[in-house]
Order: sequence, then structure tokens, then C-alpha cells
Amino acid sequence: MKRLLSSTIDGRGFDIALVALPLAFLLALSGIPLLYNVLMSFQEVDMFSLGTLWRPFVGLRNYRELFAQPETWPILANTAVFVTASIAGQFVIGFGLALFFWTNFPGASWLRGLFLVSWVMPGLVVGAIWNWILSGDFGVLNFLLRESGIISGNIFWRSDPNYSLWAVILANIWLGTSFNMILLSVGLSSIPGDLYEAAELDGANAWQRFWTITLPMMRSSIGAIIALGLIFTLQQFDLFAAITSGGPNNSSNVTQYWAWDMSFRQYDFAKGATISVIMIVFVMIASVVYVRSTRHEVRG
Repeated sequence: MKRLLSSTIDGRGFDIALVALPLAFLLALSGIPLLYNVLMSFQEVDMFSLGTLWRPFVGLRNYRELFAQPETWPILANTAVFVTASIAGQFVIGFGLALFFWTNFPGASWLRGLFLVSWVMPGLVVGAIWNWILSGDFGVLNFLLRESGIISGNIFWRSDPNYSLWAVILANIWLGTSFNMILLSVGLSSIPGDLYEAAELDGANAWQRFWTITLPMMRSSIGAIIALGLIFTLQQFDLFAAITSGGPNNSSNVTQYWAWDMSFRQYDFAKGATISVIMIVFVMIASVVYVRSTRHEVRG
């Protein structure tokens, strides 16, 4: 008993306890709801059976009915466009800003900090701000586009089916660019300066140094950022709720908002759980990519 107590206080048992407690907490708050959601996607669930665990088992019927609905494939296509455009926009702009601040000019530190304002703001607040920016009648974006001669009349970003999805994409790019910038800045700072000096002495220009040194050395950081971007973008709900509510006519609807709408507006909890399970698969793929991208850094 004394040996067991000693091991628990200072030894291998203490290490196991340190790991076991967070894992138990994570299992209780995330694992059990996740398993419950997966189980619900294979059951018939309505308002009267929601409070019980044992409900009629229907197998893959919810999945078959979901993919048979006419709005499913357009919404999946919207999700693919939203995720791809958001990740690409955040990465390109974030990488450009990271390279810009990498020059370390006077005032770069506090100016870089200002970009973090968008990341720390709640999604609903960002959505409200972009509601004003994207307003068809008095929005700042329309004013700037008209004054620059790009458009001749107002664009109703939130209510026009051709622009509603891109309205949310613009807001999401603005929201996540600073996060990409910070992580890419960390990756850039880890590259030894001697490599650039040697390449410059060998006659390599700026583009050649970027292509042969910066990108290869940033490969693990880029993989991690893209994987995290996929996870965060698939979780984005607030902007859709604040800007377009998935409309008009599902033109800006995506799977994460559709799952909420199916469950808490249409009260089809089984279909909402089915959509969530499909999203979980993509998040797990992104998680594997993230872990593999950071494995080399952890070992180093």
C-alpha cells in the first residue's frame, strides 16, 4: 500500500494520473456526446423519443434519405466552395502579411498585434460588422466599389443568390487571416538566416530564395495551417447565422448550418445528427493531416 501511494504521488502512477484526468474530462464532455450523435444517426428520432436512448434502429436509412433530398448536393457543393475559398484566401493573405512583417520594420510588432483584433472577436460580432459593410443600400463595400468604378449599381450581397455565399466567405477570410499570419510568422522565424545569406552569395534572387528555401522549410507549418483551417472552417456557424441564415433559397447554406437548421428548426434530429457525422469524417481526415504535419516538429 505504501509503495502504491508512493508511486501515485511521485512516480509512474503520478504520470498516468496526470494523463488520465484530462482524458476522462475530454471523454465526458466530447467523447460521449460524439458517440451519442453517431448512434442517433442510425435511429429514428422525434420530439417524443428525444429523451430516451433506446429508439427504433433504422440502419442507413437516414443517410439514404439525406442523399436523396434535392438540396443535399447543392449544400455540399456550397460547403466545398466555402471551405476551399476561405482556406485559400486566409492562407494567401496571411502568408503575404507574414512575409511583410518578417522584414521587421519599425512599429511592426504593434501593427501585427492590431491584426489579432479580428481573431479574438466573437463570430456574431464579426457577422454584425460585416452585415453593415455588405449592406446593399448603405454598405461600405458597395460605396468603395462604386467610387472606384468597378460597379455602377449596388450589389445586394446578402440577398442575391449569386453573391450570398461569397459575402460569408469574405467575412470568414477577414476573421481567420490573422490566425494564419501568426502561425506562418512563427514558421518563418524558425528558418535559419544563414541559409538566405548563403543563397544570396550564390546569386539566388528573392523569388529563388523563396521557392527553394522558404517553402520547403515551411512545409510542415503549411500542412498544419491548412489542416487547422479546414477544421475551423467546417465549424464556422456564427457568420452564417448573423449574415445570411443560409439563404436565399439555400444559396449560402452549408453543412454546419444545415445540421443546426435540420435539428432545431425542423426538429429532424436524426438527419441533423447524420449531417454532423458526415462532417466528423472530414474533420478526422484534417486531424490526421495536422498530426502528421506536426509530428516532425514534435520529434525535433
